[in-house]
Amino acid sequence: MSGATNPAVEVRALTMAYREVLAVRDVSFQVSYGEIFGLLGPNGAGKTTTLRILATLLRASRGSARVAGIDVADDPLSVRARVGYLTGDTGLYGRLTPRELLDYFAELHRVPRAIGIERRERLVRDLEIGEFADRRCETLSTGQKQRVNIARTLIHDPEILIVDEPTTGLDIISAQFILRFLRGERERGKAVILSTHIMTEAELLCDRIALLFEGEILAEGTLAELLSLSQRDNLTHAFLWFIDREA
Repeated sequence: MSGATNPAVEVRALTMAYREVLAVRDVSFQVSYGEIFGLLGPNGAGKTTTLRILATLLRASRGSARVAGIDVADDPLSVRARVGYLTGDTGLYGRLTPRELLDYFAELHRVPRAIGIERRERLVRDLEIGEFADRRCETLSTGQKQRVNIARTLIHDPEILIVDEPTTGLDIISAQFILRFLRGERERGKAVILSTHIMTEAELLCDRIALLFEGEILAEGTLAELLSLSQRDNLTHAFLWFIDREA
């Protein structure tokens, strides 16, 4: 990892305006290696916008963000080399098989051929892709496609994972597979930023949680800290308490 004693991700006063609408307003947080950090909020809270800025897909109106010590605005290509970006609706190239797709993305990331093949086969094994690894992606189920997307995200062995609503549209078995995968990557020392609107996912998975509402962070801390501060017994009630407090 790039200086594992330093923050994997550091966000300061990040602001994103679309015309006159502030999608993200003065958002600040840090994420450490070996941690799953949750951005929890309803649809439209600013989660996806924040993650797209970190993944260098959008440029912030104001503020700064550093990923693996690199400013996302100054050197986006170096950031992309260190980040794996996974969403719940990322499309695959339908006419390629999973193996062909992984080879293609390994080449895009300039992974040496022999290393790329070794990683591809390890991911096929670890993510249980083998039985459909040589079928066209257009024939795969939603859960199978998401497993291939996970493999695509990991093929260049990124040190930081940016994961946006990864269980959207998945059945409970496929969703649990995704959550186990994220825990495994944390155990390997990677930093994971997870956006979700599902309270139980955040409760089960995240080491720390930022509650995001209307583009602003209402509160941040461990689950225990958020429940203690709100004097509530679950995250849903705590989130509603924080919203009411700001009203």
